[in-house]
Amino acid sequence: MTTSPAASTSPAPSTVSSAPRYLTGHFAPVPDESEGFGLEVTGTLPPRLNGRYLRNGPNPRPGEDPGHWFAGAGMLHGVRLRDGRAEWYRNRWVRTRKLEGASFFRPDGTLDRAAVTANTHVIAHADKLLALVENGFPYEVTPELDTVGPCDFGGRLTTAMTAHPKEDPVTGELLFFGYGAVPPYLTYHRLSAAGELVESREIAVPAGTMMHDFAITEHYVVWLDLPVVFDLALLGRGMPTRWDDGYGARLGLMRRDGAGEVRWFDVDPCYVFHVGNAYEDAAGRVVLDAVRYSPAGFAAVWKPIGGEVDDPSVTGRLPEADQAARLYRWRLDPATGTVGEQALDDREVEFPTLNDTLTGRPSRYLYTAAEHAIVKYDTVAGTSHAYDTGADTAPGEAVFVAEDGAADEDGGWLLSIVSDRAGHGSQLLVLDAREMTRVAAVTLPRRVPAGFHGSWIPDARA
Repeated sequence: MTTSPAASTSPAPSTVSSAPRYLTGHFAPVPDESEGFGLEVTGTLPPRLNGRYLRNGPNPRPGEDPGHWFAGAGMLHGVRLRDGRAEWYRNRWVRTRKLEGASFFRPDGTLDRAAVTANTHVIAHADKLLALVENGFPYEVTPELDTVGPCDFGGRLTTAMTAHPKEDPVTGELLFFGYGAVPPYLTYHRLSAAGELVESREIAVPAGTMMHDFAITEHYVVWLDLPVVFDLALLGRGMPTRWDDGYGARLGLMRRDGAGEVRWFDVDPCYVFHVGNAYEDAAGRVVLDAVRYSPAGFAAVWKPIGGEVDDPSVTGRLPEADQAARLYRWRLDPATGTVGEQALDDREVEFPTLNDTLTGRPSRYLYTAAEHAIVKYDTVAGTSHAYDTGADTAPGEAVFVAEDGAADEDGGWLLSIVSDRAGHGSQLLVLDAREMTRVAAVTLPRRVPAGFHGSWIPDARA
């Protein structure tokens, strides 16, 4: 199925007005797998940037409409950098059982957790590279993007696995969870640094919700129990979830050592797809930074990508600012049981990232993607600095790569795939994370559709 490099430039995507948004423009899927070598570089790639940038995202096969952006078959895109050169680009579908035609629901009513899209994230842990999606098992892949197969950690994983696990930078453990539409609604899991599943425990919540992300601190897990719930009546219509005003919104603190019950804090109705970071401050409070959607904001993003919205007209009755996804901060105080929340900026952003060596620990900087900019937040000074990628461009998540030996938290680079919104071309942008200036850009031999999350895999972990 691999095309030659000369044939790897995909045609401009369809602009037929009747096509859903997630199949047009820079969202439109590419029709095949391809690769190219000796890629063109403008600027100078840092010679110590040796490894692979891998990114995952939905890419339905030609002629398929999955009914929702989130439901397309997973496709990995990779760029190999070494000694100041961009050696190759390639894209490969994750060859899951679902891609082969298997159903998530077996004839006997049980779930085939390997019949999934594996379309959301790609990470390295222990000796494995894993392509992730939140409704089933991860899939192991190779550094060259070939599919090895589903991974259930020796049969010990019996629930889904979130696409947003957190690796503790001190212990090396990988903390994650699985959620579902039927009990157990939420299960916490812990992998050892060596990749062995050593702990699983059910967490009591009222119902199954779309819990896309969570956070950790040195001593706590932070749960996001928010009002996007499963509705089995929506099965077969893209995503079987909807907003439910009656469910409520709350954040939970659970001690990682297992002591005590989860402590819940009610918050204003909202939804969070992605967490930036969380940590414990000097007063013992848990500080959580994440991108927050108001009810109207959730509806505004959910409907165009295929989701069900009870009253889509609500987005037209509120100021545009009330529809934006904003960077927010919550402070949860276990001593008093109180919670405070505030917007950190009024700019619309998504995909917050950080220097992963500070996951769950006090950190200063967060990096986000805006409409046509990469935005760096200094959460201590309360300032932000944006790099404009240009009109009619769509930057993706900016992955931070630390420079070896850097003493500063922001000592390193940001990698982001930037595409033009007309859907004709893409590049891998490399920014200096300290100064938010352009270092280099790699011209990719084909258009890369809008996608979700990626990782930098240094040669030492490949």
